[in-house]
Amino acid sequence: MSVSIDQVFVKQFEADVHLAYQQMGTKLRSTVRSKSGIVGASTTFQKVGKGIASTKSRHGIVPVMNLNHEPVECLLQDYYAGDWVDALDELKTNVDERRVVASAGAYALGRKTDELIIGAMAQATASTGDYSTKLTKDLILGAVEILNTKDVPDDGRRFAVVGVQQWNQLLAMDEFVSADYVGDSNPLINGFETKKWLGITWVLYNGLPLSSNERDCFIYHASAIGHACGQEVKSDITWHGERAAHFISNSMSQGAVLIDGDGIVRVKCKENA
Repeated sequence: MSVSIDQVFVKQFEADVHLAYQQMGTKLRSTVRSKSGIVGASTTFQKVGKGIASTKSRHGIVPVMNLNHEPVECLLQDYYAGDWVDALDELKTNVDERRVVASAGAYALGRKTDELIIGAMAQATASTGDYSTKLTKDLILGAVEILNTKDVPDDGRRFAVVGVQQWNQLLAMDEFVSADYVGDSNPLINGFETKKWLGITWVLYNGLPLSSNERDCFIYHASAIGHACGQEVKSDITWHGERAAHFISNSMSQGAVLIDGDGIVRVKCKENA
């Protein structure tokens, strides 16, 4: 047997993990501002204020907008997900154990990515509703009104993330499901089907904050949340002779931060037990 076979195994496993993470691990990363290749313990996102246009005299100096730049720091944190693969177990199953563990680790880290993003969203203060009703069209229009009042761009980069019950409530609205309102095509995000309605891409996510029967959903602009990545999902595989097994360790370094509270609205919904 070639002495380099372990390296081939490691590289193939790492490729499996990375692919699984990109395809099925995270739903929300591509819906926010994301920076990769961060060096250090943190990075900075710029929150830029509004510019004002002015006139000038002929041959005069063009007026300067004096945009306000407010740096927002995003701290990175390290996360791990590992498991053992017994050498003899691999001989007793028809399942590709390497791929199973790769997918499980990628999904775990993907869920953590989304948890970080949701945690940043939860820092926003603007809200609509009071947890007394399910998700209704009035609640949605109220949230859209807040975004419009704050001049949040309606440029196709507005997103909404809702829970399972709220998704079903949306499906009961003709405006949400009828092709007369939303057309026939629905955008895909990392392989997940979404819906486009009111200029908003709607995403189903099962990890939104829930307290008793009070569910928080969010409607936001992509620029309102920042996600930073210092290390993409990476795998390390080590053979432990005393255990006759490989230990497979997946890791990543990521963080998320609220950049602009004006660009996100919390929608307070009643959740049925």
